[in-house]
Amino acid sequence: MDEKQITVVMEQVNNFEFRIKFDPGMAELIMDEPAPLGKDVGPNASRILSAAVGNCLTASLLFCLQKARVEAKNIKTTISTTINRNEKGRFRIPSSHVSISIDIGSEAPNRIGQCLKLFEDFCIVTQSVRHGIPVTVDVKNQNGEEIYRS
Repeated sequence: MDEKQITVVMEQVNNFEFRIKFDPGMAELIMDEPAPLGKDVGPNASRILSAAVGNCLTASLLFCLQKARVEAKNIKTTISTTINRNEKGRFRIPSSHVSISIDIGSEAPNRIGQCLKLFEDFCIVTQSVRHGIPVTVDVKNQNGEEIYRS
């Protein structure tokens, strides 16, 4: 099995605003919390998760359509994510709906059937979120000493 490691580095800019650094050469991203915590200068984690799910599904469908030699144009994906409080009063994301609009021309409908059956299964983010991703956490102080581990 191929295992790959992705490392993303976050650095605090001001209060809840963070600069997100990806691989060298990739654009950086600013994330922030909405008011009153932050100043809304960038998307928060819930928006990024929604975008990741939508992007992954759209890219997976597009890849399959290209392999099937279907010319796809004017792709627009809308992700509607619900946020509400759980029984403990904590905000959670209980559901998201992804709607993909795509122009495939009039000759292609008979060639997209297999893609429509497969594309969700090949989306790494959506399938991982659907099945839950184990997350471990550690917190270190300014001396590099671990002060918390889950």
